[in-house]
Amino acid sequence: MGQRIIFIEHESEPRDDRASRYLADQGFAIAWFQPFKGELLPDIDPEIAGVVITGGGAQIDQIEQSPYLYSESQWVEQCLKANVPVLGLCLGGQLLAHVLGAGVGPREDGLQEFGYYTIQPNDSEKPFVPQDFNVLQNHSRGFEVPDGATLLARGELFPNQAFCYGDNACALQFHPEVTSAILLKRWHEADWAPWDRPGTQSKTEQQKLAPRYDPLIGSWFTTVLDRLFPKALVNP
Repeated sequence: MGQRIIFIEHESEPRDDRASRYLADQGFAIAWFQPFKGELLPDIDPEIAGVVITGGGAQIDQIEQSPYLYSESQWVEQCLKANVPVLGLCLGGQLLAHVLGAGVGPREDGLQEFGYYTIQPNDSEKPFVPQDFNVLQNHSRGFEVPDGATLLARGELFPNQAFCYGDNACALQFHPEVTSAILLKRWHEADWAPWDRPGTQSKTEQQKLAPRYDPLIGSWFTTVLDRLFPKALVNP
C-alpha cells in the first residue's frame, strides 16, 4: 500500500486543517488537488493510501453550477471500486453520498447549522461518537444515507451526520478538521459567514464554546483518522 494521501480542495485556503497536519505527522505524504481550478486528479495507483474530500461552498443539489464536481464524482467512484480509503468532510461527505446514489439538499424551512451542535451515536452499543458530542458545523444542506451504508451519528436539525460504506469510506456532515483557531480567526471574518441565516449560532456563543469543545473534537478525530488511514500502511 502506498503512502500518499490525496486531499481534494474546493476553496483556496491556508492548508492548516487538523486532518492534513495530523496525517503528515504520521508520515504520509500529502498531495493537494484543486479540480475547481481545472486541475486533473491523479491516476489511481498503489501509491495512494487514501483520499480526503474537503468542504466548500458548492452545493451538490446545484451541481450544474460547479461542473468540476462531475469529474470528482467519477474519480471518487473509481476509488471506491479500488478499495481506496475515502473520507468526506461536509461537502466532501455530501459528494460521497451523491456518488453512492443518495440525495443531498436543504431543509424545507431553510434552517442551517453554523457553530457547535450536539450529535448522538446511532448505535449506543458500538458508538461512533460519544453521547451528547458537540461538533463544529457549517452547512445548509444535508445528505441521505445511501443504500448499503450504515448511519453512524445523528443530529436534531440534520438527522444524518455520519455514515460508513464498507470498511473504507466514511462521510461526515460536520467539520472536525477545523480547529478553533481557523473558526475564530478566519471563518468569523469571512464574507460568506451566515450570521443572518436561521439556525446560525451567534458569534458570541461560538467564541464561548470553542475552547470547551475543540480539544475533545481533536482527540476524537485523530482516532477516526488512525482507523481509516492506519500508520501501519506507511512504509518506514
